[in-house]
Amino acid sequence: MSVIVDWWRDLIYNRNDPRTKDWFLATGPGPIIMIVVTYIYFSVSAGPRYMRDKKPYTLRNTLIVYNFIQVLLSIYLVHEGLMAGWWNDYSFGCQPVDYSNNPKALRMARGVYAYFICKLIELLDTVFFVFRKKHRQISFLHVYHHAMMPVCAWIGVRYVPGGHPTLLGVINSFIHVIMYTYYMLSAFGPDVQKYLWWKKYLTSLQLIQFSIILVHNAQIIFSDCNFPKPLAVLLTINAILFIYLFGSFYIRNYTKKSRMEKKETTSNGTSKINGVLKNKSK
Repeated sequence: MSVIVDWWRDLIYNRNDPRTKDWFLATGPGPIIMIVVTYIYFSVSAGPRYMRDKKPYTLRNTLIVYNFIQVLLSIYLVHEGLMAGWWNDYSFGCQPVDYSNNPKALRMARGVYAYFICKLIELLDTVFFVFRKKHRQISFLHVYHHAMMPVCAWIGVRYVPGGHPTLLGVINSFIHVIMYTYYMLSAFGPDVQKYLWWKKYLTSLQLIQFSIILVHNAQIIFSDCNFPKPLAVLLTINAILFIYLFGSFYIRNYTKKSRMEKKETTSNGTSKINGVLKNKSK
């Protein structure tokens, strides 16, 4: 037991990046664990019980402002990720973490921290679903995704605030520019929603994103890249799980529904034809 405790203390307090160890919410695992546990409890239990006998809130203006801010934050994260390394300095094949006080290395570390804070802010997505009584949206995929991303980002801030896995943040933030733009426009109501034909493609973009992340992280497991292989394995497994969950969601909500709608259209058309033929025969 003492060996496990010593290993845990060494992992948490000795192997971290000294540049980020004292940053807000990154001093230890306690704060992020409390935030994620509270989030899950509110999402699946406390929140729905609180709203059980209440009318759903509209939150139209709140959602417009919130999603607009998310678009701006996502654009900022893409810009910082590119300028701090991925535009012309980082290697897509192998990029170790630069733990120095080089200006670009520090810029990337601050970008990773900003990404972490954004993942915490994004927990409000679920809070708004609860207050609007959009219970169907609070699926296992939704809660798992929103709970895991802050944890992954915290690990990034604490141990690897730069290097190979930061491509995940750049791609994810780019997808979020598109996603939160959609949500912002959707919040304006039916007059705008009728033009938003591209909702299903958001899930396709998510699948492409995690496929790229899977290949990007899996390659360094089998190479001599100076990057922690256990972390690369965890990121690869997580990407596979997200591909499975988002893929299942896509098939369930778009592929199967499309087939059912085609069958209904065909059956309705056949019924109408048969009805016309019967009337003519009379």
